[in-house]
Amino acid sequence: MNSRRDFLKKAGLLGAAFAVPALSVQGETAQSAIRLKNSKIAVDDQWDVIVVGGGPGGCAAAISAAREGAKTLLIEAMGQLGGMGTAGMVPAWCPFSDGEKIIYRGLAEKIFNASKAGVPHERKDKLSWVHINPEHLMRVYDRMVAESGAQVLFFSRVAAVEMAANDKVDAIVVANKSGLVAFKAKVFIDATGDGDLAAWAGAPFKRGDDKGQVQSSTLCFSFANVDTYNYLNGPSLHTSNKNGPIYKALASGKYPLLDKHLCSNLIGPDVVQFNAGHLDNVDSTDPWATTRAMATGREIAEQYLEAMKEFQPKTFGSAFLVKTASLLGVRDSRRIEGDYTFTVEDWLARKSFDDEIGRNSYYIDVHKPGHKETRYKKGESHGIPYRCMTPKGLKNVLTAGRCISTDEEAFGSLRVMPPCLVTGEAAGMAAVHAMKQTKNDVHKIDVKHLRKRLKEEGQYFL
Repeated sequence: MNSRRDFLKKAGLLGAAFAVPALSVQGETAQSAIRLKNSKIAVDDQWDVIVVGGGPGGCAAAISAAREGAKTLLIEAMGQLGGMGTAGMVPAWCPFSDGEKIIYRGLAEKIFNASKAGVPHERKDKLSWVHINPEHLMRVYDRMVAESGAQVLFFSRVAAVEMAANDKVDAIVVANKSGLVAFKAKVFIDATGDGDLAAWAGAPFKRGDDKGQVQSSTLCFSFANVDTYNYLNGPSLHTSNKNGPIYKALASGKYPLLDKHLCSNLIGPDVVQFNAGHLDNVDSTDPWATTRAMATGREIAEQYLEAMKEFQPKTFGSAFLVKTASLLGVRDSRRIEGDYTFTVEDWLARKSFDDEIGRNSYYIDVHKPGHKETRYKKGESHGIPYRCMTPKGLKNVLTAGRCISTDEEAFGSLRVMPPCLVTGEAAGMAAVHAMKQTKNDVHKIDVKHLRKRLKEEGQYFL
């Protein structure tokens, strides 16, 4: 047994129970074929703005829309807000600065600073790779969304989209313990990460590269009872340390599910959280594929523990696997085509835009074999255009977070949490402006006014 596939087969993680059916774009859009007039679905039509997805982008969108005066509902499939930073257990924030100054401001900066209270061992002025205490960050999002006046509905998942005339979404059908309920709003914000709402409403999208291959996913996890002193003062676990324990584990041939991807952070006393391992080419819009990935991810976490015990026993000899994430760490899925598609050429040109609603300086970080990182110099960044958030063919829908309009390479930079917070705040504000200015048409808002309001709330752009 010397391969990952052999191990999975022996463990029962490959086979008929995990067979993946072929899916198609037609199959996805067909889910919106239900007609409310022919059903007995209850209708809730009291909302101005509905945000679907309670990750960083969705939380920022809901806070922003409510702050602008809209009656706002935030619908989340799980029982907690925060997405990858909480349910996904990503152990650190990507850098909030361009190497010289903080550039993700407005709500992003407020949430970032509030999250630091959960990791008091971190320097207060630290801006890069700040550790995340997921339980604390959940409460940060809970409180900030509640204080904004937005309402939250947990354990609720969009099951279908009902279209009206003139390319507008009329309602979304949500499934939860009440059964099926159709929620109506003037403007909808898709912050699902996978772009479910926009795709099912008929917006064009792309996924992965030209061959359809997506970036690898990761199931994050945490170890407790770690020797903190040796963790901080012993050999670095990071992939960049070529003499680190992960390379020794790989050379041993005993841990077939491991690869060299390993990032870790001390999130509290004797607790280390890991963003480690890869699950290759997982289609996160396919529930069979994500089911298999979750099961395999838990096997990967166990093998990392066994490897660390063997090759770094002073640090991990008494450690145990305390938790694996309840949300798969998906890096790549649908990118909903907007009025503008941000490209890698734009990224390389450090391009600014007349309609930019924020800045981004994260490097191009594509998790595929053989891909090389591309980084900016200190002080460099690019603008994020509003038009990346306005889906083609849909008048009253905005996107926020991971599903905005980019090409595959640039997506490696814009998919992470700080820019997701920035696009979320802009989407929430723009949704309310569309209500007030353009009969809910998000493509026709006064972008100058949007930029003015964002700057008043502290956002940074050129």
